[in-house]
Amino acid sequence: MPIVINGQKYYRTSEVCNAVGISRATLFRWLKEGLLEMSRRDRRGWRLYSDDDIKRLKKEITQVIET
Repeated sequence: MPIVINGQKYYRTSEVCNAVGISRATLFRWLKEGLLEMSRRDRRGWRLYSDDDIKRLKKEITQVIET
């Protein structure tokens, strides 16, 4: 269930992972590699993700890399 702060919806890590179909480990690895910028946290320091963040993750998942 999203959290609303100042009219903006945010999702917790587990909700984002379920929405895009990746594990927490993958999400945290992508954050560490800089594929997604993380700038929002709640008062406890937990990460919060916007709808735009989820869209970027879905786009990253569907990319095909030519080798």
